Amino acid sequence: MQYLTDRKRATGLGAAHTGTHHHWSMQVSAVALVILVPLFIFTFGHILGHSYAEVTAYYARPFPAIVAGLTVITALHHLKMGAQMMIEDYWHGVTRKALIIAVTCITYAAMATGILALVRLALSHGA
Repeated sequence: MQYLTDRKRATGLGAAHTGTHHHWSMQVSAVALVILVPLFIFTFGHILGHSYAEVTAYYARPFPAIVAGLTVITALHHLKMGAQMMIEDYWHGVTRKALIIAVTCITYAAMATGILALVRLALSHGA
């Protein structure tokens, strides 16, 4: 029988030893999204419906490009962590590992695609 205080029990971080970090990371990304999503809607909504030339000129400026990039990265990272949490709750064994790997690959590929699209959009302004 072990006599652990509540603090010692929480320090163990659960069976996987990553639960507290995972939860904290989800909370931080959620707060970041509360700030980023309205900024993204404001910046993206401002240019919605304009011509291609105006959109490339707009995203060649740093502020809209940075807001869009941070929103893409943060939202997809938050999605990855949430999907991983759901997978850990409902699947077990090899299926769990395969699904976590698949979700991780898909979200990182989507992040890379989003950032590449922003970079190409910003760089095409000069061409």
